[in-house]
Amino acid sequence: MTRVTNASTGPEFADRADRMLAEANATEILTWAHHRFGPGLAVTSSLTDTVLIHLAEQVAPGVDVLFLDTGYHFAETIGTRDAVQAVHDVTLISLAPAQSVVEQDATWGRDLFATDPDQCCALRKTAPLDAALTGYTAWVSGVRRADSPARANTPIVSWDPRREIVKIAPIATWSDADVADYVGRHALMVNPLLEDGYPTVGCRPCTSRASAADPRSGRWAGRAKTECGIHL
Repeated sequence: MTRVTNASTGPEFADRADRMLAEANATEILTWAHHRFGPGLAVTSSLTDTVLIHLAEQVAPGVDVLFLDTGYHFAETIGTRDAVQAVHDVTLISLAPAQSVVEQDATWGRDLFATDPDQCCALRKTAPLDAALTGYTAWVSGVRRADSPARANTPIVSWDPRREIVKIAPIATWSDADVADYVGRHALMVNPLLEDGYPTVGCRPCTSRASAADPRSGRWAGRAKTECGIHL
C-alpha cells in the first residue's frame, strides 16, 4: 500500500487535534479520524477484546485492523483473531516477523524471549508494525490511561515521531469498568483468557495470570520490563 499524503499532518496538527477532541467520545474521535485519513487509517489490536474493532467498524466498515502474529500467541488469541475475521466488518491483516521462531532461534539462540526480551519484542512486534505502518498516515491504538502509570498521560491524538504518522487513542480515557460495560451492552467477544485470570494478553511465554488490581504485572513477570516497545 502506498502512503496516503493528502492530509497535512505533523506534531502541531496532532496537538491541535488532541485539544479539539479532548471532550469527544470514542465514536466521535473515530469518525473524525476516518473522515480525515480515509484509507490511510489503520487500527491495531492485540485481540484481548474486540471493543476497538467494534467501535471502528461502526464508522469505517472494512477498515484495516493490524494484528501482530508473533508466533508465540496463545491458541485462544489465534482463535479470537479467526472469529473476528468471520464476524466483524473489518479487514484483518496478520503481520508476521521477518523470521519464523525456528529461524530466530538459529540466529539469536533458543528462546530469545528469556535471554533478551527487548530484542525479541523488537524483532517480532515493533519491526513488523513499523514496516506495515509505512502504508498509512494514521494509526489507532487501544491504549488507555488506566492500563498502567506509564500510560496515565496518554493523549487522544499525538504525533508518532518514529513512524512519522498520527497516533490516535480513542478510548484513552476509558476505565476498566467502561470497557466491561461496553462489552456487555454489545455482547462482544473477548479473548477467553480474560476469564482465566489473564487481565491482559500478550505472547504466551511472557504473559502470566495477574490480579485485576495490577493487570500489567502479568506481563514479563519478575522483570523491570513493562512495555514491548510499540508505544515508546
